[in-house]
Amino acid sequence: MLTRTVLAASAAALLVSATGVAAAASTDIRPAHPAAAPAAALKPCAESALTLKAAASGQDHVLRLSVKNHSSRACLVDRVPLVTYGDLDGAAVPFPLSGSSTYKLDAGKTAHAVVRSLSASGDSDVRSVGYVVVATNPEHDGKKFTAASLSEPGGLRVWMPVTTLWQTTTARADEALAESDGAGILQV
Repeated sequence: MLTRTVLAASAAALLVSATGVAAAASTDIRPAHPAAAPAAALKPCAESALTLKAAASGQDHVLRLSVKNHSSRACLVDRVPLVTYGDLDGAAVPFPLSGSSTYKLDAGKTAHAVVRSLSASGDSDVRSVGYVVVATNPEHDGKKFTAASLSEPGGLRVWMPVTTLWQTTTARADEALAESDGAGILQV
């Protein structure tokens, strides 16, 4: 392999010029120490190892979400909680926008998010549903929360819902939601 030999010779020449020590060029390049075996990859959290909660926040049309890992090992949830309203199509849009990624949830730890279901605009396309489903992975069934259990006995009003990513504290989740504009549309 001519390219490999030229690269090895170039590296040796660079080493000689930098250190003043002659080094033998070799076409067989090997690391001085074998690479360490990669750490065991984290696995998705089992749905049975998680406790999901949703509660009214005290703000109009905003719910607080939390997920706790009850297993003895760290595991992964999707970076964005999957929040769907009744039998309506689609899910809450993440803020800030994020691609597909995961969130590491350490053993015994809790992550927090907030979701705003409705803007303050009074849009005529507002729908009302009897429940919301929250999941940490699209492959999970998620947990269903009724409107009555969320202090909305008349139904949850929804139009263009927005959710934060999972955060380490409720304060961080609140800050993330506050960065979106109050009209229910994401700032980009």
